[in-house]
Amino acid sequence: MSSPTPSPVIAKIGQIAITVSNVAKATEFYRDVLGLKFLFGAGPNLAFLAAGSVRIMLTTPQGHGEAGKNSILYFKVTGEITVAHAAIVARGAVNERAPQLTAKMPDHELWMAFVRDPDGNLVGLMEERRGIVGA
Repeated sequence: MSSPTPSPVIAKIGQIAITVSNVAKATEFYRDVLGLKFLFGAGPNLAFLAAGSVRIMLTTPQGHGEAGKNSILYFKVTGEITVAHAAIVARGAVNERAPQLTAKMPDHELWMAFVRDPDGNLVGLMEERRGIVGA
């Protein structure tokens, strides 16, 4: 009997691509408004930023995708979500939904807010509030 072939293991997200209409404008939003770390650009149609250990690739449509019709990125915020959301909107994000309690989990409350980038892509902001459940 042969031993089974090991299955590939997915450990973590390495990169997420976001299709945008203008890489320079989107770079300004993700870097200056959301505060992500700019890593490098590769010509006029590619830019790379970091959200913690996950790399974000901004690209124009390259025969696939359509600007403003992507999956939603959810970023965990540090500190109070209402403060983070207000700061991001003040820096130029379009508010989609103010922070609100989304779910009460056994060990924390999940709070969510949403903004839009320059192409209309939805960007989620999330805070996991611990130590107040059932209070």
